[in-house]
Formats: sequence, C-alpha cells, structure tokens
Amino acid sequence: MMLDHARNPGEMPEAEDTTDAAATARDAMPPAIVLPAAIDPETARELLPYLRNSQKLAPPTKAQNARRKVVARVNGFGERYDEWKFAASRWFDGLDLAPDLAENIGSRRWFRGLGTMLGLGAVALAFWPDLTPLEARPAMPQDAEVVSEMRSQMILPLALGADSGRRMGPTDRVIPLKSAPERPQIELLVTLAPGDSFATMLRRAGVSTSDIDRAAALVGQAVPLADIAPGTQIDVLLGRRPAPGAPRPLDSLAFRARFDLELELTRPGVGETTEDGTPVIPSGPLALKRNIIRVDETPLRVRGTVGSSLYRSMRQAGVPAGAVQEYLKALDAQVDMEREVRANDEFDIILAYRRAATGERQAGQLLYAGIDRGGKPKTQLMRWGKDGRFYEASGVGEQRRGLLAPVPGGITSGFGMRRHPILGYRRMHAGMDFKARYGTPIVAVSDGRVSSAGRAGGCGIAVRLDHGSGLSTRYCHMSRMAVSAGQQVRRGQVIGYVGSTGLSTGPHLHYEMYRGGRVINPASVSFVTRAELSGTELIDFRRQLIRLKEVETGAALKDLEPLPTEIEEPVREIEKIDLAKRTGSGRKL
Repeated sequence: MMLDHARNPGEMPEAEDTTDAAATARDAMPPAIVLPAAIDPETARELLPYLRNSQKLAPPTKAQNARRKVVARVNGFGERYDEWKFAASRWFDGLDLAPDLAENIGSRRWFRGLGTMLGLGAVALAFWPDLTPLEARPAMPQDAEVVSEMRSQMILPLALGADSGRRMGPTDRVIPLKSAPERPQIELLVTLAPGDSFATMLRRAGVSTSDIDRAAALVGQAVPLADIAPGTQIDVLLGRRPAPGAPRPLDSLAFRARFDLELELTRPGVGETTEDGTPVIPSGPLALKRNIIRVDETPLRVRGTVGSSLYRSMRQAGVPAGAVQEYLKALDAQVDMEREVRANDEFDIILAYRRAATGERQAGQLLYAGIDRGGKPKTQLMRWGKDGRFYEASGVGEQRRGLLAPVPGGITSGFGMRRHPILGYRRMHAGMDFKARYGTPIVAVSDGRVSSAGRAGGCGIAVRLDHGSGLSTRYCHMSRMAVSAGQQVRRGQVIGYVGSTGLSTGPHLHYEMYRGGRVINPASVSFVTRAELSGTELIDFRRQLIRLKEVETGAALKDLEPLPTEIEEPVREIEKIDLAKRTGSGRKL
C-alpha cells in the first residue's frame, strides 16, 4: 500500500515530514479505497487533498450521526436555559420587590418594598439557631454501681449530714477505749464581728464566764471595750480542763488594741518548763501586759506630673484611692479641673501617715492639696480647724458647693410682685435686695466673664456676668465698678462697690439672676458663706502650712530604724550573720 511504502524512512528524503503526511493520508482514506502497493512519497503527498475532500463528501457513519445528535441536543438545552433565565430576570425586574424605601414614602411601590423587608426578616428569624445547650455524652458511665463506688470514696462535711465513705465493721483486734484523750491546749484565732461584744466573742470561743469577766476588766483598764474596732483578730490559748465536762481555762490572750498598743493577758506558768523539760501547768490569775509600739507620724508627701489623667498619675505614684478622691473634691471648689489644670503641672499632696516599728502602715486624712506650675505654687489648700475645712494659703476658706453671697448683708426684699417704693405702683421685682453700707465690696458669686458694665437705666451702674451653661447674674445700684466689659473674673473677686445709683431709695445691692436669658428667683440657688482667718489663728495657720511644705517627698515610705531594745536576739547562726550585716556590727576577719 501507499502508506506502508511511505513509512519506510530509507526511501524518503525527509523522514519526519513523509511519516506525518503518510499517516494523515492513511487516517483520511476511506476504507473502500485500495492504493497500489508501491507509490512514491511525492505522489502520495499530491493525492492527500483529494482523499480529504472525498472523505468530506462521503456519508457520515453511525457514530458520527450519534455524536451530532448529542451535540445538537446539548446546545439546544443550553439555549433554552439561557432564554428561561433571561425571561425570569425580566419578570423579576418588572416586579420591583426591593425598591428604595427612602423614596415615594406611602406609595404602593413603597409598601411593596416594606413587605419584602418584613418577609425577609421573618424568614431570617425563622431560621435563627436555637440557643439551648447541647447535651454531650458523659465522659464516664453514670450507672448505679459507679455512683455507689464514688460515694464510698468521697468525703463530705458531717455538718451537712454526710453519709459517704466505706463502712467496715470492727474485728476482734479493735479494743474500745474507756475515754478519749484531750488535747492539753487549744490555740484559736477569733475575730470581733461587727455588732458583737468582747464578752460574747470570748463566750463563743469556749472561755468560761469567770475568765471572761476577768479578761474584760483587765482589757477595759487599758482601752474602752467599745473602742476595739470590728474585725480585730485575737489570739486565744485555752488550757487543760480541770475536770471532765468543765470549761477550759483561758491561759493567754493577745491582740492589737490600737495602732500603737498591743495587749496581752497571760496566766503564770504559760510556756514555762521545769529543769527536766516537763511543761509547767499554768495556775494563778490572769495578768495584763501592755506592749507600747513605737509609731512615727511623719506626713506622707507625694509629688508628680499631672499628665493626661490626674487620677491615674496620682494612683501610679502610690496615693491611696480615697485620698485621690478627697484631693479632687477639695480642688474642684477652687479651680476648674478641666480648663485650668494642665498636663505639665505638678500635683502636691500631703496625707496624715503613721508608721509602726513592727512594720504596719496607716494612711490618714488629706492635710494639703496643691497644684504647682513652673516650680511655683498655683493653688494651695490646707485642712484647718475642728470642722476640717480647707483654707487657701491666704487664710480664706469656702464651702464646696453653691454660690457665694455677693455681699455679707441680709436680704431686705425678695423676688416677686411688690409695690415699687419710688414709682408707687405694683410691678415685678426681678431680683433680691441685699442690705449693705455704702462702699461695701461686691464680689462675683462664681467664675465668669463680664458681658456688660456701665449705666443700665433704673439699675444705675450695673455689672452683668456670664457664668456659662446659660447662667448669668447682674449687680445693680453700684457706686463704682472694679471691672470692665470682656474681663474674666474669678469667684470671690471684687467687681464693684455698693451705692444708690438709678431708681434707689438708699445704698443697697439689687441682685438678679438669669437662666437661658430668662429671669429666675436667686433664692432658688443655694449660697455659701466664706470663712476668713485672722489674728493669731491666721499666724498659726501659716506656720502649720510652712511646716507641711517642709516635709520631704516620700520620706514616710522608709522603714523605721529599729532601736536596740527592739532588736530580738537571734537563735540560729545564719540569723546572727544577717543581723550583723544590717546593724554593721560584724567583725572584720
């Protein structure tokens, strides 16, 4: 055949091209055509296009017909699916189920969109997962035998009616005792509960009535029993019973009665032994021993930078939380904490502080609160007097809330309708009249800005202050002013002097208050009085302030140096070496 002849590489000048051409010709040749056995490659290459065209004109085979039907069917299904998809899209577009609810509110289209939203929400809630906990299979079986075995090995408190544990009957080797031996001593730590008495506490601990009366009488000689703070812990040592069923005697009792006092009640013989090592049986009446504890009361002074948060900065510096709150309350009455305190300012706080030689420490009330700026004090407040009021460094003190009274005089006419003393008819009196002498200083009731200053008709010479938050005040009938419009004033600053200008029958102050531009009754706002120190009291106040400012920062945090009488002689050799290092009395080798 022609293709067999073409496969022979020795007879073809170009093996690769001849082989491909012959193979292609063989594949394209119809099965009925038989070529001569010997044909040259050039002739085969020329006849190849004719063979391909004859194959195209030949009728399709069964396999080709089946393949064409499958392809036509698949293509038709795809075309029909695309047509259905486009038709469904056009139909849904025509429905317009999800319109913009912000447009055409109240129309049929809007209600259709609202229904779509509610329907989708209902479907979402319907498919919301259940929140009931999942039940898992237990890690170990829970049948009756396992539970019984676990109960036999567990331990439950007898006070709750325990019935656990494995019970075994006694054997012949068990010898019953005639009586159970008792402990020779019992050490207890009892706490004085709130609302409890000293005697009730000892009675609950098992102390006999006679020992309770004796102990209460001895302790009452040192401190009043009512002054013992609730929560005080007391070490109690009960001795051996004198007879079966009798209460145990009180051998010793020790507790911290005050920060600087420790009391101890002991019976003679407690803790003593004879020459052969036998413990001595305590006997005799209880005796009181007072242990005075050395206490240093150097105040604690803490300084630091305000930073982004004054509260956090003070807490990071070690100031107790209660002292920080008291410090902020004291300063809030003097300065605007949000506007006038800067991040680079320094806080200065001094607390009453006590250090005991035994190592305990106790912080007391706030003594001094200050703010420094640029190394100089900006605000200084110190506690003074029996009432514990804070005073400025100048000796002026204020209460914490309310507004200052503009003048120290009493009220002669209130807010409301009245007969005008000059005009002669009834009209609204939109303020309060304060009785004051001519030339009495008038002070600002709070911080503010002078919104107007000058003559104001019947008010005469008047000054109006804007205090912020819609609150403003006006001071009328002045003899002269001490401020000008636009000026910032502080609480208690003199803004003018009492006079009788305008429609006035005599020197007094007409004081008005406005909220949101409307006049209100000044009596609805509370006033405070201002205390001032003078004479020897002012001198003592300033001396105490100087002494507090001389306290070294953090000096109270150091431990007290023990006195020679407070150093206990060590027993072990290693403790002797440590004591020599601390005291510096070690010998040099």
